[in-house]
Amino acid sequence: MFGLLSRFTQKWLRRTKKKKGNKTVWVVKVGGSLLGSDELERWLGLFAKFSDGNIIIVPGGGVFADAVRDAQKVSKISDPCAHKLAVLAMDQFGLLLANMNPELAVARTEMEIDERIWQHRCIVWLPSQMVLAEDSIPKSWDVTSDSIAAWLAEKVNAQQLVLVKSDKPDGPELNLRMMSETGVVDEAFSNFVLNKTFGKWMLKKTDHEYFLEGVNYETLHKVAGSLH
Repeated sequence: MFGLLSRFTQKWLRRTKKKKGNKTVWVVKVGGSLLGSDELERWLGLFAKFSDGNIIIVPGGGVFADAVRDAQKVSKISDPCAHKLAVLAMDQFGLLLANMNPELAVARTEMEIDERIWQHRCIVWLPSQMVLAEDSIPKSWDVTSDSIAAWLAEKVNAQQLVLVKSDKPDGPELNLRMMSETGVVDEAFSNFVLNKTFGKWMLKKTDHEYFLEGVNYETLHKVAGSLH
């Protein structure tokens, strides 16, 4: 019985992954700094409206991750412990995002992501289950939601990785090293995106106004800053 179920599940997953491979999947990291802004609700509405199972939202940590930083200062917990708590903070922000728009569907595992894609839903990924089981991800503050989003983009064979920040430098091309040195992205981010095939883009929170007719590559290419 269990062997048959396992073989059926594996067959279903292979079929779903094949379908996913034919989709243009976007991984979109939504910064926690957008919390409390009018723009956050508008972005979520656009993603829910125009996603055909091809947009996976990665939540930032926001105020929940800030609370971890404060707790570490007073408790002197280790960086690996703080990293675990910060990833759980992303789960919290993700649940908050999903509650803001009922059209969004949460997913915790690759199988759940595949299922939501098959359902043509816009996905909010809750990262803790997958990330905390992955030994290759450094357990330090060098890795935040930016790098975790990049890790997921490679994991699901995404075509585009998009970071939505409160603000971004002007210009069509953004220097990756400078973005890291100035703290716009985390210190480990370049390690997760160099030599990867997916596009790497940054938008600011007010850029939602350019996507009112659709969340598509043509508009992304015109509006976003490309990370190099």
